Amino acid sequence: MWQSGRLLVGVLWVGALWAIGFMVAPTLFSTLADRSLAGSIAGSLFRIVAWLSVGCAIAIWILQAGAERRLHLPTSKAVRYLILAMLACTVLGYFCLQPFMGSLREILASTQDAVQLAEAKQRFGMLHGISTVFYVIQSLLGAALILKLR
Repeated sequence: MWQSGRLLVGVLWVGALWAIGFMVAPTLFSTLADRSLAGSIAGSLFRIVAWLSVGCAIAIWILQAGAERRLHLPTSKAVRYLILAMLACTVLGYFCLQPFMGSLREILASTQDAVQLAEAKQRFGMLHGISTVFYVIQSLLGAALILKLR
């Protein structure tokens, strides 16, 4: 149960990351004419994935500790480091950067000043790029986590 449980939770976590980030979000932007609507839907989905990431990290950590204790497995530092690194990517990419991106979205929606608009677009693009890097790193770490859990 312990080993199957952590693998199932890991697959849920990594599968959600990959499905939303690499299939659903790009599809939204390529099919919806309204980029604001696509961004709003994608943002909602990324919020769900961020909270799912927190829950899955905690669940795998608990299941890993249980497997080590009950099955007398050696402590897997690699699994723990992967979980922490993936969780750090979520915290930095979503919980730290997204509030700034949200305030820039408000500026973009409300300002008429061309200079302020250009500056907000530039900052938003930079933060979006950094957030994307964290997401890609987390997704790659997720592949390593699945391989370690099996």
